[in-house]
Amino acid sequence: MRIRRILAAVFATAALAGLGLTGAATASATAGSVTPASVTPGECTDGGGTIDRSTPVLPTCRGGVHDGQTVD
Repeated sequence: MRIRRILAAVFATAALAGLGLTGAATASATAGSVTPASVTPGECTDGGGTIDRSTPVLPTCRGGVHDGQTVD
C-alpha cells in the first residue's frame, strides 16, 4: 500500500515536471524566432545587405542579416 502511494507521487511529479518543461521550451522557441515583417533601408545596409529594387511589389533586402525581408 505504501509503495503504491510512493509510485503515484513519483508519476504525478514527473507528469507535472514534464508539462512545465514542455511549456517553457515552446515559449522560448517562439520568442526567439520573431522577425520583423520589413526593415528600413538603413537597417538593410547596416546588416550587410543590399536593396534589390527589381522585385515586383516592394524592394527586398538581399544578403546580410535581413536577407529576404521587404524594405519600406
